[in-house]
Amino acid sequence: MIFAFLGQIFTGSAQIRVEKNINYAGNADEANTLNIYHKKGELQNQDVIVFIHGGSWSSGKKETYWWLGRNLAKNNIVTAVINYPLAPNATYKEMALASAKAVKWVKDSIANYGGNPNRIFVMGHSAGGHLCELINADPQFFASVGITNPIKGVILDDAFGLDMDEYLTKADKDESYTDFLRTFSTEQKTWQLGSPLFYVKNITNPHLIFYGSKTYEAIQIQSERIYKTLQVQNVPVKLEIIEGKKHVGMISQMVFGSNRLYKSITAFLTNTR
Repeated sequence: MIFAFLGQIFTGSAQIRVEKNINYAGNADEANTLNIYHKKGELQNQDVIVFIHGGSWSSGKKETYWWLGRNLAKNNIVTAVINYPLAPNATYKEMALASAKAVKWVKDSIANYGGNPNRIFVMGHSAGGHLCELINADPQFFASVGITNPIKGVILDDAFGLDMDEYLTKADKDESYTDFLRTFSTEQKTWQLGSPLFYVKNITNPHLIFYGSKTYEAIQIQSERIYKTLQVQNVPVKLEIIEGKKHVGMISQMVFGSNRLYKSITAFLTNTR
């Protein structure tokens, strides 16, 4: 099976260009860089996805997700996979501001790579889903970089932390809990300010929400809550529960270009006009 997988990767990769380590913040910090994946040729005005990785706000890097960029590019989706500053060197607010800067750079520059600056979608797994929704729902971040929200739609893949106030109030005080406090502080007011669900009334753009049937209970509960809330607000939203998948598996399954989530994502983009 591994040889079939490698054959699939390398056959498809021949069609894809990769632009690496582009700084989106006008500095020399690796934490403010992104990689772009796009199909070779003269294709223009393709849909764009900005992917924000997970890792509990304290780990992860863009290079890990080269296969995601290539698989999306093979589907004619120009993809920017970003880095952002991590805890303990940054708080959630600094991470969100960096993510907003990355999206602004993409809006300003993605036409050079065949992307449509009016068709920018954001996608995130785990903590990356939290950052996607936070910059989408809380207007301060795009205001801070001097633009109106350019996000056409949001894809949440097993998003963690949509309501950090609820999680940190109820969760066991274990090692992970202590880790999260580095990002969100010990102040409950800050937990609320950093929770996308506290800004849900601001959301008007379409959403595609995935979560695994075997993922963490908090992710299931909060994914269902944002789904039902957006339905009440008449925001176009689709929820898919992926049977048998745990939290990490919800992103690692996408190593395979034939994974069903790609079909759902391309359909979501096509139907969002």
